[in-house]
Amino acid sequence: MKTKKAFILLNGSAPSYLPDLSEYEIVCAIDGAYNYFEANNIVPDLVTGDFDSINSIPTSIEVLKTPNQNFTDFEKALQILKQRGFYHIDVYGGSGKEHDHFLGNISTALQWKIGLNITFFDDFGKYFFIEESIYLTNIIGKNISLIPLPIASGVVTEGLLYPIKNETLTFGERIGTRNKASENEVEISLEKGDLLIYISHN
Repeated sequence: MKTKKAFILLNGSAPSYLPDLSEYEIVCAIDGAYNYFEANNIVPDLVTGDFDSINSIPTSIEVLKTPNQNFTDFEKALQILKQRGFYHIDVYGGSGKEHDHFLGNISTALQWKIGLNITFFDDFGKYFFIEESIYLTNIIGKNISLIPLPIASGVVTEGLLYPIKNETLTFGERIGTRNKASENEVEISLEKGDLLIYISHN
């Protein structure tokens, strides 16, 4: 069963909070993200990356240096986790700071959309790609955006203030930002393409 959960901290903007890390089978710091753990007296299970932004390399936990510059540190971490049987990946620190890193992280998540269930979290919301459909609960009043990358066709929503009925969304033409959940249960589906879903925390 695809139930093993992993936590990844990337070296973007430091989160103002972390989830209960005991809920994860493995907690990973990617390169300079270990600096945050060290400053907050948190001990991860794994530190990996090319180590170009880490202040000090720990000696009491697992450390995997991955110097291959053909892949980002995030990509290499996902490869490691998938090889170890992890499927659900929660990512913090994926946004903020330099925006090219953020866009690169989104690109990486898109590449791994089929093989892994990746969800990004920041101080404002969470976002993830869907394959065919998703059913969301306890969500009334939250802002929901649908971002095609670059095209999502046959998009259908139920439970949103501004419903989408079998339409095509195209990046650079029409996307679905700043919609709102008008019901406590929301369903979103698409027939073809790639669709990023953003859900605000409030």
